[in-house]
Amino acid sequence: MTDREVDVLRVTGEGYAVTEIAARLHLAPGTVRNYLSNAMRKTQTRTRHEAARYAREHDWL
Repeated sequence: MTDREVDVLRVTGEGYAVTEIAARLHLAPGTVRNYLSNAMRKTQTRTRHEAARYAREHDWL
């Protein structure tokens, strides 16, 4: 998991929408979606919230 993917998951876990995450991290919304897709693939989860929960449970956040 890259540092940026972890950053995106951390903000996702705080309950923010993709556009809000993008604004907070100074990224384009499409870039946030790409990071989330990569993180979901790596954690083998189906939703961004599941990926954030998985990362939190494994002490990645």
